[in-house]
Amino acid sequence: MRKLIIILIACQLFLSCEQVSKSIEETFKPQDTLVSTTTQKPNPEPVVNTQVDVQQIIKTALETHSVTYAHTHTDGKDVSFLTDTAALEKAEEALRKLPQYAGKEIFIYSTLYFYNDGLINVMLQHPENPKYVDIYDYKDGKWSEPKPLQLSVRDDVKKRLVPLNKIKFANVARVTAIYNKKAEEVEGAKPLTSAYVSIWDNKMQWYPTNINGNRERYSIQFNDDGTLKSFKQD
Repeated sequence: MRKLIIILIACQLFLSCEQVSKSIEETFKPQDTLVSTTTQKPNPEPVVNTQVDVQQIIKTALETHSVTYAHTHTDGKDVSFLTDTAALEKAEEALRKLPQYAGKEIFIYSTLYFYNDGLINVMLQHPENPKYVDIYDYKDGKWSEPKPLQLSVRDDVKKRLVPLNKIKFANVARVTAIYNKKAEEVEGAKPLTSAYVSIWDNKMQWYPTNINGNRERYSIQFNDDGTLKSFKQD
């Protein structure tokens, strides 16, 4: 009997020591805790290619009307400005006659927007300080006073300039006519209510560059003079 009691006591002590040892081990080496789950992943996630397509980002930004300055346009009365060659030429002539640019070449910066209700938004390199840019609006047949554009050190003004002599406002009518004719061939596509020029690396490009229908999507590109460059289904 005495031996049996000693054996039972020894077993209890052994079990207690084993439990204490296990608790100590789990404290310093967790197995089923959140820490172990996050640090010991059985199936590591595959490495994702983070290479950025800069040109695609630029294209996407421009096509969603992400411009250098904040501007919200609410469509006014449709006056078919985009197809009115005479009205477009009149706006360009008025821009050339701004007194602050008398005897100086005018350079357009970044973007030039045309709306079918007769509004134009443009940014011009400052006539005196080439590091500065001003915003102008054309409305009711006249140009506004310049509004300064706030630039950052990352803005390379020189690379986003094109001389006004290279952009003919009348070409907007050509772009619009071609776009609308192609849109008629695409079910659900709508005619233009705005068109714009984007400038990058001192080169201009007409937008929009897509025609979206109910069932199909087409890409459309224009030459600098507004003539059709390419048209194909995406």
